[in-house]
Amino acid sequence: MSPIPIAIIGSGIFAKEEHLPAVLAAPSLRLAAVYSRSLASAKALASDLSSTQSEGVEVYSEDQEGRGFDALLAREDIKGVIIALPILTQPSYIRRALTAGKHVLAEKPIAKDVATAVSLLEFYNSTDKKATFSIAENFRFLASFIYASETIATLGRALNFRVRVDHLVQPGGKYFETAWRKVPEYQGGFLLDGGVHFLAATRLLLAKEQIVRTSAFTVQLQEHLPPVDTLHAVVKLGSGSSGTVEISFGTTFTGSEYAVACEKGTVSVSRGKVVVTREGKEDVKEFPEEGSGVKQEVAAWAEGLVKGEANQRQAPEEALKDLQLLEAMLTSGDNGGSAVELKL
Repeated sequence: MSPIPIAIIGSGIFAKEEHLPAVLAAPSLRLAAVYSRSLASAKALASDLSSTQSEGVEVYSEDQEGRGFDALLAREDIKGVIIALPILTQPSYIRRALTAGKHVLAEKPIAKDVATAVSLLEFYNSTDKKATFSIAENFRFLASFIYASETIATLGRALNFRVRVDHLVQPGGKYFETAWRKVPEYQGGFLLDGGVHFLAATRLLLAKEQIVRTSAFTVQLQEHLPPVDTLHAVVKLGSGSSGTVEISFGTTFTGSEYAVACEKGTVSVSRGKVVVTREGKEDVKEFPEEGSGVKQEVAAWAEGLVKGEANQRQAPEEALKDLQLLEAMLTSGDNGGSAVELKL
């Protein structure tokens, strides 16, 4: 079977550093086009291609006559698009691509808030679904988290858990200096843009459990990170057990840890390493080659295109649940820690 022609929509940091190499590494995909709002930024993305890789890759932008996004979508040969655009902009591009019959893999979060995400899903469900709609969440494709999740499932009921992800976003950093991130017009700031990753990972580890309630405190610790940059939440499970989630982009603490205590042992994950303790015996498994998980998620999307069946780890309903949990935490924080009910 010939490689499937696809296009990359967006030319930002993640498209350049992650999506482009991932597409080039997927043997069942062929990059046919790149698009950005301006020709200069589209060309900047294409400039990372070698002379061989760039052969047959066309450049689209809104400042070229007849070479905008609609012109790209009109191409019958292009079967799918990978969309990595600002949070507020992305849903309209998703709708247009699906309407044109293009398979979509769109970057997380699915939308700026739950209401917008639900509307987007309702739109998709109203289509004939010949084009698939997937959300890219690379944490669901990290081998360490998949192994940890599968192991937790063998250890009985979850007793409690803790998640801690701390990182200081400073002025001058490549993501901070992105204009739409620097002055966010959406809830949570970096907690939305980055935090959904960590909640997706948490939900993967707790796949057997139902999340039913959360209570959180939020705060803005750094003046340059509005509207809030830190949250501390308690999460209750349907079994009655509970755990804590700490996410901060405004602290001088660093590092991350995901740990789940079960009836028959414990599992902890730090990026690339899983420690399992059973009956007092510790087993350490490392995953030095897993990288960011983007190559794996793009490969999974490509495999789904070949099979004609989307990968369930990329289901937009899963991305909606990540967003629902985060929005519930932010809402609780806005209301002084009042509990918010969920059915995840």
